[in-house]
Amino acid sequence: MGARKSKEDFDSVSSAAASNTTVTTTVPSIRQRIAQNYLLVWVDASIDETKKNCQNTLTQLRAVINDVTICTQSDQCIQFLDKFKDEKAFVITSGSLGEHLVPEIHDMPKLDAIYIFYNNTSSDQLWTRDWNKIKGVHNNIKDICEALKTSVKQVNQDSIPISFVTTNETVSSENLNQL
Repeated sequence: MGARKSKEDFDSVSSAAASNTTVTTTVPSIRQRIAQNYLLVWVDASIDETKKNCQNTLTQLRAVINDVTICTQSDQCIQFLDKFKDEKAFVITSGSLGEHLVPEIHDMPKLDAIYIFYNNTSSDQLWTRDWNKIKGVHNNIKDICEALKTSVKQVNQDSIPISFVTTNETVSSENLNQL
């Protein structure tokens, strides 16, 4: 699976002036970016893809991260994550599976964040405080999607290469421009 990068699409707009000259401007079109070089694994024993609610949830998740994999058991998730080397991964898990899954996957370098999907967020979240990759306990998919967008944005910013060059009087600005 190669790295795929999302690019902002631009639409060209042309207008003709009275003097028969054409001016072309580039305007960014308003389209939602979908992260394509990331993996999202949804782990829940009760997932049933034939149900409308599940299909709606998948649609919302795929609007944020294109590649969503469903696992109904912890072992499936671990095996799936072990297959990939370069992609960053995010995991959404139910609370009951998460208590057993998180200790198994937490130290994987490719795993960036874990989101716990609980129906009851108040009483069941004490164990989640021990794991720094758990970015939140949520009881609805909309909140998880918003948190995912934030995480994807942060990973994108963290992956921007930065170079530092010291300047001195013997280095010409021409050489610096070649960098």
